[in-house]
Amino acid sequence: MDDRVKKLAQNLIKYSVRLQKGEKLLIEVTDSGHELAKALMVEAYQTGGAPFLTVKNSALQRALLLDCDQEQLSLIAGWEADRMKSMDAYIAIRAYDNVSELSDLPPAKAQLYQQLWWKAVHTDIRIAKTKWCVLRYPGPSMAQMAGMSTEAFADFYFKVSNLDYSRLAKAEEPLVKLVEQTERVRIIGPGTDLAFAINGIPVMKSCGLRNIPDGEVFTAPVKESVNGVITYNCPTICQGTAFDNVRFRFEGGKIIEATANNSEKLNQILDTDEGARYIGEFALGLNPYIHQPMRDILFDEKICGSFHLTPGNAYDTAFNGNRSAIHWDLVSIQTPAYGGGEIWFDDRIVRKDGRFVLPELAELNPESWV
Repeated sequence: MDDRVKKLAQNLIKYSVRLQKGEKLLIEVTDSGHELAKALMVEAYQTGGAPFLTVKNSALQRALLLDCDQEQLSLIAGWEADRMKSMDAYIAIRAYDNVSELSDLPPAKAQLYQQLWWKAVHTDIRIAKTKWCVLRYPGPSMAQMAGMSTEAFADFYFKVSNLDYSRLAKAEEPLVKLVEQTERVRIIGPGTDLAFAINGIPVMKSCGLRNIPDGEVFTAPVKESVNGVITYNCPTICQGTAFDNVRFRFEGGKIIEATANNSEKLNQILDTDEGARYIGEFALGLNPYIHQPMRDILFDEKICGSFHLTPGNAYDTAFNGNRSAIHWDLVSIQTPAYGGGEIWFDDRIVRKDGRFVLPELAELNPESWV
């Protein structure tokens, strides 16, 4: 077994979910990543934990959802919810053979899945009540998305995934304190002029505990405070459909106008429920080794010099109370190669063209990690 796989498994068990003796861990694998799943089971047993395994296939998932009905999905969700309730920790290896496998799923079926299955199992139980971490696994499909050879992408993957996240956690602390002291945010860039309040909202650092790769500090806007326009310059995929040039106009916190290369599908997703048209998360991307988008949210939302403003569910009701079956991390990159931009906290500019300008945040700029 590749030593990099062993190291990643050790980090996931000992650092990300901090599995303890006697705890139950659900490992959920989609499509590929079986080598990592094996390593996780070895590490879990060595720690004294009890691993459980589910193997899924995205093509079979598509076949299941095409003609499903409400009763069927509710029953499946009930089974999986009961199992999730009995777990202490959860690690998902989502290594899709084809990220567009669900692209032709009828919108009504996709909404049923999000509302009845995903929300009941993941939003309400896994995210709220377990120690969890979600990651990808390198393979030809992901390498193609990144525009890299399979070998080169694997090298990149393990570099960003086995980052010293304990060091990153310390480097993020000054930014967390600054965000906690901030009342209002303004974001300026090409096609973007947006303002919102964040006072009274909790602030969290993300440093290898919930996602791999990782690297962000996140909070949420006061729900009805978002006003202005935003244009996201990072390509993305949601429910198997590729989106480019997503643009939102906000009034009183609500997305009142949404356009993209596929505006019809975009608005169908935003109409999943009432909360999908409000923002559940605002975050700054901080991984020093990720610079280019690859149409994969787990990587793209961590791009150094980026931010994401997320339609849909807030991770906790303590943030801004927004609840939704949708949580879509849409990303905008503000480095010079992507048009630049500014982020202001109250009356101070904090980041310009993707680089932090305050001395206490210099450790978060990529040159500190060379």
